[in-house]
Amino acid sequence: MRNLKNMAQNSPPPMAEKAAKLGGWQHRRQAAAARAKTPASDVDGDSLVDDFLQTQIIKGRGVNSNASGRFEAERRYQIDDGWPRVAEPPRPRTEVGIDASRSIITANKSPDVAFDRSINPYRGCEHGCVYCFARPSHAYLGLSPGLDFETQLFAKPDAASLLEKAFCKRGYRPQVIALGTNTDCYQPIERERRITRSVLEVFDRFGHPLGLITKSDLVCRDQDILARLAARQLVVVNISVTTLDRELSWRLEPRAPTPAKRLAAIAQLTAAGVPVNLLMAPVIPGLNDHEIENIVSAGAAAGAQSVSHVLLRLPHELKDLFVDWLQAHVPNRASKVLKLIRDTRGGGLYQNQWGTRMRGVGAYADLLNKRVEKARRRHDLKARSYDLALDQFAVPVENSPQMRLF
Repeated sequence: MRNLKNMAQNSPPPMAEKAAKLGGWQHRRQAAAARAKTPASDVDGDSLVDDFLQTQIIKGRGVNSNASGRFEAERRYQIDDGWPRVAEPPRPRTEVGIDASRSIITANKSPDVAFDRSINPYRGCEHGCVYCFARPSHAYLGLSPGLDFETQLFAKPDAASLLEKAFCKRGYRPQVIALGTNTDCYQPIERERRITRSVLEVFDRFGHPLGLITKSDLVCRDQDILARLAARQLVVVNISVTTLDRELSWRLEPRAPTPAKRLAAIAQLTAAGVPVNLLMAPVIPGLNDHEIENIVSAGAAAGAQSVSHVLLRLPHELKDLFVDWLQAHVPNRASKVLKLIRDTRGGGLYQNQWGTRMRGVGAYADLLNKRVEKARRRHDLKARSYDLALDQFAVPVENSPQMRLF
């Protein structure tokens, strides 16, 4: 496979003759739409879903595409040039760079989430979940939302000290901060870098409330800190369970812990006195939605106190990546999944309007929401809440401005 640039320029690429037989780029776009039974308006002209692109599954990775992000002047494509392969290309390795951001708390004004500030210790995520709504954020770095998102990672080693400075600012008022909203704060590189743990230590020292989101059982490593926070009503841990089917989980989330390990993490944290919310995210129509009742039942049995869910979201480049994944992994179900997604998104593959982007619209989306609610009530689970203590916050004496005078 070769990476080719500027394929839309006048100079024809090596596959120009084959492309001409397909009727040019516009025809290829229509052909891609027909193949996935998706309206042409839903298939980007740069999509990798193509009649003559051979979908290759890279073991241990969520996607095989490394197409350019939406802000790049050039476009990269993978094209089969017809030459026989002597050997398979090496698997892409994970590389970690340093994010030298000078602030760590990100503010938001979304009415769809229960918090207005968040922290992400890492950019990119090695879990490689094909459905991750954060993939398009890698385009802001000039990197691909595809393979780059799961192989070109950035760590924030100064996260704890930056958080400490933010808490010490005059006039700071505590509100719940969500940890790991964009990328998983307990992805594999956290095992050695321990940035998330250092951030939790700051929350603990200052008595600041937080909501933590992860799909990794590595969170149990820090149950000592989480238990102290929980004793003061300062934390809720959200553990994401997408499916109970280990094979499907491996295909959707190739480097994430198995469903059984996540349920075990719920049980372990609950036993330690840490409140856990079962997060079903994403619910994918036609793929894992038949598991809603079983997932809620398993989470309740493990000790979860509450449950919430999020409908599949496919913003920007993620749309093409997910269609490509369907064709590679579940081609016999692709058309059904895409049809049901459109049924929940007003005819398209995504709608980003506030108020509906998390739950969808239409009869099928309403049915999914009612099923989750019914299952929640059946198991006597609460709806997710971030009703945490705000009166525990205090700047430690060693961090106070007065002490710095001596």
